[in-house]
Amino acid sequence: MLNNIPHLGEILSVLCAMVWATAVILFKKSGEKVTPLGLNLYKNVLALSLFALTSLILGITLFPPVTWQDHLLVFTSGFLGIAIADTFFLKTLNLLGAELTAIISCMNSPLIIVLSVLLLGERMRGYQLFGVVLIILAVVTVSQKKGRNNISRQELFRGIALSALYLVSGALGVVIFKPLLDELPFLWIIQMRLLAGCLGTGIFLLFLPDRQKIMKSLLKVENWRYMLPASFLGAYLSMVIWIGGMKYTQASVASALNQTTNVFVFLLAVLFLKEPVNLIRVVAIVLAFAGALLVTFG
Repeated sequence: MLNNIPHLGEILSVLCAMVWATAVILFKKSGEKVTPLGLNLYKNVLALSLFALTSLILGITLFPPVTWQDHLLVFTSGFLGIAIADTFFLKTLNLLGAELTAIISCMNSPLIIVLSVLLLGERMRGYQLFGVVLIILAVVTVSQKKGRNNISRQELFRGIALSALYLVSGALGVVIFKPLLDELPFLWIIQMRLLAGCLGTGIFLLFLPDRQKIMKSLLKVENWRYMLPASFLGAYLSMVIWIGGMKYTQASVASALNQTTNVFVFLLAVLFLKEPVNLIRVVAIVLAFAGALLVTFG
């Protein structure tokens, strides 16, 4: 029945971008009350619970026959891509705001492709290299004094450094499990990565002196106003819709349409977070988005 809906995959891919963009805005609001590490732990636990419930409803086994080597690879992928990368992403969001984070996040696809070239032997085409140059140019553009507005140079470069950490960690996490996608159940991979994210953030939390304060902030129901919908939309619903987009259209088309999330984040940040917008930032998001499309289609 769903196969009869025209352009269903494309619709789902754009919807996924919109859902994730909305989640990013809500994560930014959540960051005013909860630390990035605490927020990451909350979203991982919620998403893991929902995906486990989804698997049970669909009759999908939670424990497929998988080798310990595959377990290790997927777990490492989740530790890097969720425990580390997502925590740094949320911290960057707090420091730079949603607009600048959206521009810098356009480096995600280029990094995944570069690492795929280096580690998996894939090839990078000329248009993709040009796209990478455009995205780097966009990041350099927003680093200029004229485009920073109320962000100090120290905060800006700290945010860019954190961005580099979350982008590299996230890209490594994707490249590690990429070869396993055709061999292992996709929902199992998602759940294993989320489990690694839960355990990783939980371990980090144990070593923080203010861990009790962080846990109390997670248990305050008033903090759930933004945390709950952000985690549901960003860690669960967007993933479900993303899978649908990949299923009903070509992966390259879905990936390209998913890139529009950065434009949606940019617009929503202006509309709902009242983040300052100027010509420099508009030029930067256009360059970054164009670069992301070239990287995807190249």
